[in-house]
Amino acid sequence: MAETATQSPVIAPVSSGYRRYALWVLLIIYTLNFLDRQVVNILAEPIKRDLGLADWQLGMMTGLAFAIFYTVLGIPIARLAERKNRPRIIAASILAWSAFTVLCGFAQNVWQLIAARIGVGVGEAGCTPPAHSLITDYVPKEKRASAIAFYSIGTPLGTLAGMAMGGLIADAYGWRAAFMVAGAPGVLFAIIAAFTLVEPRRQLAADLAGRAAHQVGFGAALAVLMTKKTFWLVAFAASIKAFVGYGQAPFIASYFFRNHGADVAALAAQFGLKSAGFLGLALGLIGGTAGVIGAWLGGQLADKLGARDLRAYVTVPAIASLVTLPFYIAAVSLDSVTAAIGILTIPILLGTLWYGPVYATAQSIVDPSMRATASAVLLFVINLIGLGLGPVAVGALSDLFAGPMGLGEGQGVRWALIVSTMFGLVAFALFWAARKTIREDMVG
Repeated sequence: MAETATQSPVIAPVSSGYRRYALWVLLIIYTLNFLDRQVVNILAEPIKRDLGLADWQLGMMTGLAFAIFYTVLGIPIARLAERKNRPRIIAASILAWSAFTVLCGFAQNVWQLIAARIGVGVGEAGCTPPAHSLITDYVPKEKRASAIAFYSIGTPLGTLAGMAMGGLIADAYGWRAAFMVAGAPGVLFAIIAAFTLVEPRRQLAADLAGRAAHQVGFGAALAVLMTKKTFWLVAFAASIKAFVGYGQAPFIASYFFRNHGADVAALAAQFGLKSAGFLGLALGLIGGTAGVIGAWLGGQLADKLGARDLRAYVTVPAIASLVTLPFYIAAVSLDSVTAAIGILTIPILLGTLWYGPVYATAQSIVDPSMRATASAVLLFVINLIGLGLGPVAVGALSDLFAGPMGLGEGQGVRWALIVSTMFGLVAFALFWAARKTIREDMVG
C-alpha cells in the first residue's frame, strides 16, 4: 500500500508548555477564521434590505460563493502542507482572508460582495488542514480527539464573536463597518503564527529533501482513503450535519426578526440596545457558550469512551444527531422569544459534539504523511455539501414556502428551518453505520 511505502517524517517532540501555547494560538486563529466567516449571518437582514436581495441570494452570498473556492483550494494547499512549513502557510492564509473580509465592507452590489466572499474562502482554505496536521504532530495519540476538539471550539467562539460584535457594530455604524472591524485582527495573528509556531518535523529541510522522491501523490493518497469505508461514512454524516448547521445559520436571526420583531425590539429596549445588537449578543452568547461546551464534551467523551471501544468516536455524534431534532423543532415553533432562545442551547450544544470525534477519526485513519490531505478531503466533502449547498437550499425553501406556497416570509423561514433539521436523521444513520468498520480502519 502507498501508506507503507512512504517515509514518514521524523517528528521532534515539543514540551507540554509549548504544546499548550500552540493550541491556544491555533484556537484564537480558528476563532478569527469563523468570526470572519460567520459575521455575515447577523448582517444578512440589513444587507438584504440595502442591496435588495432574495433569500436564495443571501444563501449564495453566505454559503456557496465562499464554499466553492474554500473546498477546492483546500486540497492543493493541504498537499503543500505535507511538504512545506505549515505555520507559514497558516500565516499567509490569515492575511488573505482578513484582507478580503475588510473588502466585503466596500461592496456596492451583490456581485462585488460575492467576489469578496470568494476571496475570504480562498484565504481560509489554508487554515484547518495544516492546523489539524500540526496538532496531530504536537499531541500524543490518546489525546488527539480532545486536542482537535479544543481547536474546534473556535467554531462556536468565532460565531459568538461574529454575531455579538457584528450586531452591535452594525447597529452603531452599519454593516460595512462590521466587516472592517472583523478583518482587522488578522494581521497580528499572522505575525504570531509565522514567528512563534514551530514546524515539528525534525531537520525540516533535510527531512523533506529525503522524502521528496517518496512523496505520496494525491492519487495514491486518495486511493488509500477509498479503502477506508469509515472515512466516507463519517465524511458524509458530518457533511449532513454541516448542511443543516450552515444552512440554518444565516436565517435564524431572520426568523426572529420576521416572526418576533416586536418582542425582540421590546427586549432590546430594556437593555438599551437596538434589535440587531441585542439579538446578535443573545444568539452569540447562547450559541457560543453551548457550542464551546459541546465541542469540548465531544472530544472528552470520544477519548475516554474510545479508549475502551473505538466505536465511541461515531456513537457519540450519532446519538447527538438524533436527540437534537425535537429540541430544534420546538425552539422555532414557540411564541416566546426568550423560551425559543433558551431551548436553542440544547441543539447547539449537541450540534458541536461531532467536531473532535470526526476530525480525530480522519487523522487516525491514515499514515502521518497523508494527514493534511485526509483533513482537506474531509473538509472538501463537508463544506461543498454543507457550506456550499446548505444556505442556498434553506434560502430556496424559505422563498418557496413564503411565495408559491403563500405562507409569507415569517412562516416561510420557520418551515425551511423545520424541514432542514430533519436531515439529521440521515446523519444519525451514517454515523451508526460507521460503527461496523471503524475498528478495522484505524491505523494510529
